[in-house]
Amino acid sequence: MVAIEVPAEYGYVVLSVFASFFVVAWMGFNVGKARKQYNVKYPTMYSDKSIIFNCYQRVHQNTLEGLPHYLVFALIGGLQHPVLVAGSSVVFLLGRIVYALGYYTGDPEKRLRGSFAYIGLLGMLGSTVSFAIHLLGWL
Repeated sequence: MVAIEVPAEYGYVVLSVFASFFVVAWMGFNVGKARKQYNVKYPTMYSDKSIIFNCYQRVHQNTLEGLPHYLVFALIGGLQHPVLVAGSSVVFLLGRIVYALGYYTGDPEKRLRGSFAYIGLLGMLGSTVSFAIHLLGWL
């Protein structure tokens, strides 16, 4: 059995994960506004008439698709590397915001401006792997 001591700095990880709620809620709110603006009724997911609405919907959907990985990597990797993971989480969330703002223009290529989010995700992924290796006693 391995005992895990949670460092005080893990609070930064918790706060950064908490911030993700607001980013995802903002994206969902934007989809709701776009539904009204472009007259896309529920339960229709994508519009045959409005590419811009589809961009708003895709931002939210794509973020939700990646959210489980982000949460797992942040919460587990942060147990050993809390400051690194909290910083990586902020980079990830800022990247998702820039991704959204680019995509909202209606030009899907502009979403790539937020690609730096993957730097944050890789930092969290590496921290999670490091934590696993240390638990297993390989280092």
